[in-house]
Amino acid sequence: MLQILSLLFYFAFPALIVFLCRKSVVLNKIGEILLLYIVGILVSNLVVFPLGLGEKLHGIQDALTSVTILLAFPMILFGCDFKNWKLKKAIVALCIGLVSVVVVDVIGFYIFNDNQTGFDKIAGLLVGVYTGGTPNLASLKIALDVDSETYIFVHTFDMIISFVYLVFLMLCGIKFFRVILSRKVARSQNHKVIETHQSHCEDKQDVIDTYRIANSQQSYSGILSKKHFPETIVALGLSVMIIGISMGISYLISGKVDNLLILILTMTTLSIAASFLPFVKKNEKSYDAGMYLVLVFSLVVASMVDVTAIDYRSGVNIIMYITFVIFCSLVLSVILAKIFKVDSDTMVITSVALVNSPLFVPMIAESMKNKKVIITGITVGIIGYAVGNYLGIIVSELLK
Repeated sequence: MLQILSLLFYFAFPALIVFLCRKSVVLNKIGEILLLYIVGILVSNLVVFPLGLGEKLHGIQDALTSVTILLAFPMILFGCDFKNWKLKKAIVALCIGLVSVVVVDVIGFYIFNDNQTGFDKIAGLLVGVYTGGTPNLASLKIALDVDSETYIFVHTFDMIISFVYLVFLMLCGIKFFRVILSRKVARSQNHKVIETHQSHCEDKQDVIDTYRIANSQQSYSGILSKKHFPETIVALGLSVMIIGISMGISYLISGKVDNLLILILTMTTLSIAASFLPFVKKNEKSYDAGMYLVLVFSLVVASMVDVTAIDYRSGVNIIMYITFVIFCSLVLSVILAKIFKVDSDTMVITSVALVNSPLFVPMIAESMKNKKVIITGITVGIIGYAVGNYLGIIVSELLK
């Protein structure tokens, strides 16, 4: 009975949080994931779980953390339309963003590690989350075998500092970088931004499509509706199939079905390949279903954390490391953008897409009053989802 109640809690409670975030502006600004971490930690460390009860759930919690994220990541990548991306437009900005994050992350590793055991894993997590996003961070937790306390600590302060970063951009960063870098936007005689009507019809359609994608990524409604439930089941079944194939490849290469490094990389590759299949491309809710599983994962992981066991002294270095990577990668991006003549808005939207996620691209584009950069930001961000696992594992292995 305890296991059944815990499963209901883990899978149903995120839906309540999503609903409350849609109804409350304040909660929406905090975000579903951070709220679920708070609830999970409270559930684990206060009186909700009587003494000793939490320990009885460790088995089901361990299973859920693995199953949810392994199922989620392929489903998220299924929703990516790689074929129709105009990569040429974003390739320079993407390279600048990726190089900036990786270089600063490696430099920060040597500054802040203080000979801490496992700091190479933290370096891998940060590369993954700042070139991809939360799904990459979650999958890298498994691939790099990061303990739950460290994972929660990194992810919690990542969200806090990333929020400060967004506030900085909206308050003064956008204007400041437009002074330093050129801003390639067509203007009319009265200096208002204008768009041509014929030569840029294709770009306008890109903007419309991008808004549709961005809006769908922020909504979990309809996953279980009569219209979309079959699609959700198909995406889930394909994800299970990819996991099975990946386990088989892992066994053939290493002799073990659960070689996490091989498993995660194989899953990522097969998921990208599957995104080109016609019936997968038509699936409107695979991304939403995958992200909901990430919410479940977040609640489960948080409920496993014992706050009294976290080493806050060593955590100071991690906080400084996160701050260093976010803001110094932005500085390096500005320098490289100046060298390679990338305009300010493209540079900023690329940094936001990588550091925060594609979900924040429309918001920052609106702050810029420049819708043209949306397609570039979304493109860069989703490519980041695809490469985040690779880069995170590579950096961690090199720094080990």
